[in-house]
Formats: sequence, structure tokens, C-alpha cells
Amino acid sequence: MNQLLRIYLDESDRSGHKPLYEAIVFKARELGLAGATVLRSPMGFGQTSVLKTTKILNLSTDLPMVIDIVDAPEKLELLVPFLRETLTGGLVVRMEVEVLHRAGEHPAGEAGPA
Repeated sequence: MNQLLRIYLDESDRSGHKPLYEAIVFKARELGLAGATVLRSPMGFGQTSVLKTTKILNLSTDLPMVIDIVDAPEKLELLVPFLRETLTGGLVVRMEVEVLHRAGEHPAGEAGPA
């Protein structure tokens, strides 16, 4: 079974001189994880209850970010020390997921492109 590692952070979070979400994606790639996707949210709040939004009256320059990474548990575990070292806030969750489709795979019994 695969797992989903979901990382919640803010757009302004940094790792050195680069955005933290970028550093995490580059580290995941370096470790050979299956893939990572960064999502920028139009609205959200965290532990501080400060609302962050793209709505014009409350426009925030520090929007919520989510990074999703799906892989085998042992592969995701390779990223955990880096996250512990670089994250100062945010939230990290891991949950079991069932992969129903993966790019390049074909349903059982069907041949791929010739």
C-alpha cells in the first residue's frame, strides 16, 4: 500500500534564500521519490487562526501552500529527517492511500501503445 505525505506551510516560509516548498520538492526529487505536487490555496488559516485569502478586501501575500507526495512508506521515510530539520511551523500528515491509476500503466489485460 502507498502513503500520502501532505505538508501544509505558508508561501513565505523559507529554506535559506529559496521558498521552503521549493526546497522540499527538490529534496524529494533528489531522494528519488515518485513525484511531488505543490498547491497554492486561495484561502485558509492555521494554528494562529489568521485568515489568509486572495479576496481583494483581505488580500494576503502569504497564502497557504500544500505539498502532496505519494510513494511507498519506506521511500517517504527518507524525507522525514529533512522535514524535521527545515520545518519550523506548518503541519505534516501521512495517510494510507490506494493508487487507482498511475501514468504509464494500463488496466490489466490491455496492451499499451504499440
